[in-house]
Formats: sequence, C-alpha cells, structure tokens
Amino acid sequence: TDLRRAIARNEFRTYYQPIVSISDGRICGFEVLVRWQHPERGILLPGEFSHVAVEMGAIIQIDRWVAEEACRQLRAWQNAYRHTPPLNVSVNISGTQFMQPDLVTRIDHILRSTGLYGRSLTIEVTESVLMENAQYAAEMLDQLRALDIGISIDDFGTGYSSLAYLRRFKIDTLKIDYSFVSRMLADEESSEIVRTITTLAGNLGKQTVAEGVETRSQFEALQKFNVDRVQGIFISPPVPPEEAEALLESTSSTDNHLKKILDDRMHPETN
Repeated sequence: TDLRRAIARNEFRTYYQPIVSISDGRICGFEVLVRWQHPERGILLPGEFSHVAVEMGAIIQIDRWVAEEACRQLRAWQNAYRHTPPLNVSVNISGTQFMQPDLVTRIDHILRSTGLYGRSLTIEVTESVLMENAQYAAEMLDQLRALDIGISIDDFGTGYSSLAYLRRFKIDTLKIDYSFVSRMLADEESSEIVRTITTLAGNLGKQTVAEGVETRSQFEALQKFNVDRVQGIFISPPVPPEEAEALLESTSSTDNHLKKILDDRMHPETN
C-alpha cells in the first residue's frame, strides 16, 4: 500500500554516483540509482522495496521514471558543463523491464523528449537477464544498439558466467562486481578474477568498470590491472542531483577531477 502511494505521490528520488576514468581522473559519467523518500522511515534503498515492486508489477513504472529523470538531468548537465567526450549516464534495467516488448520504443521516446543523444546513455543488465532468454535478448540488444545506446553487463562474473554470450551479444562494458573488488587485496583468487576480467575485456575490445571501490589501495591495484573506469565511495557515494552538480561545478576548472575531489576531502576548509 505504501509503495502504491509512493508512486502516486512521487516519493522516489534519483541519486547519482560518479564514474571516473582511471587513466586521467576525469568524471566521465554517473550511474543513476533510485531511492524511496519514505515519509516515516526516511531514505530507503532498493533492497528494501524492489522485491515488492517486482511482485506487484510496479518496477516497470519505477524503472521508466528513473530512466526519464536521469536522461533529463544528464542533458541539463551536458548543457552546463562541457566534457570531452560528453558525460554519460548508466541506467539499470530490471529483468521485468527488459522483457517488455515496448522497451526500445519507450527509451527512444525518452531520448527524443529529453534531447539526449543515444551515445550518452548506457543500459546496464545482468548476465542472468540475458541468458534466461538469449534469443530475445540478442534481438533487444540489437535494437538498443541501433539507437547508439551503450550496453553494460552489471555484476559480471557472478551470474551464468557463460563466455559465449560475449561473442553473441553486442556488449560495450563489463562491470566488475564489488564482491571481487572488496576482497582482491586479501584474496588471491578474487585478485586473479579481476585481472582475468580486465585482460579478457581488453582482448575483446570492451571497457571495464570496477564498482565498489572504497580505498586508495584498491584504486591503485585496479590501476595496475589496467581497469578503465571506477566508481565507489573512495570517489563519492551516490548523492542527490544537487550534490552531483556541485561536484561537477567544483571540478569544472581542473583537468584531474579525482585529484580535486580527494584534495577537497583532505582540506575542506579551502573549499
């Protein structure tokens, strides 16, 4: 009942976590994440309501709202802050949403209505979503790629781990799951998995994004593994749009955004 009311009352919020290029420290985009501003319980994470949203069919409506809001917000940031290449936004698509026959039509409508180019949008799906209906998934990805939209595999290595789909499906990015990143400094197997994913992606001409980066040591290890991009609380937790915009503003006059972010954190009195 609360969830139905939340949709009617527009209680959902978009939060943005910056994604940084590991080679030059520049913010290249954001992953958008949904939060529920519950009137009594405060901010709720997806893990506290997404399963109910899936069961009642509300996840489709929530996903669509998040995608539209993210594209609208990114277009505004692109107009205000010039980046080369332009800022990108990554949007998670649930299995329920991915299986909707009108998915591509709706995303095309969102791009047109917000004025965002397809190449500025990346759709994130999990391995399991692709493999549960491989033929349908291949056709859907072809249609999304026709709009110049990027395709990213979320939580790579934690699902089916079938390497065959990397050849079959048109995928741009592999996201290295935080479970491997968090353990790689203490666990040799996790370290080798990260190294292997990065090498595989490089050989196949695909980008890598490591998520859940919490420490400088993890960042430096990923640097040595030649990971392309990183995200995590070492850089910034997911933040409301006004805080993400403040981040873009504070780094707009510098070349190395990550260095500026870390310097400001160490010396907040100079901000």
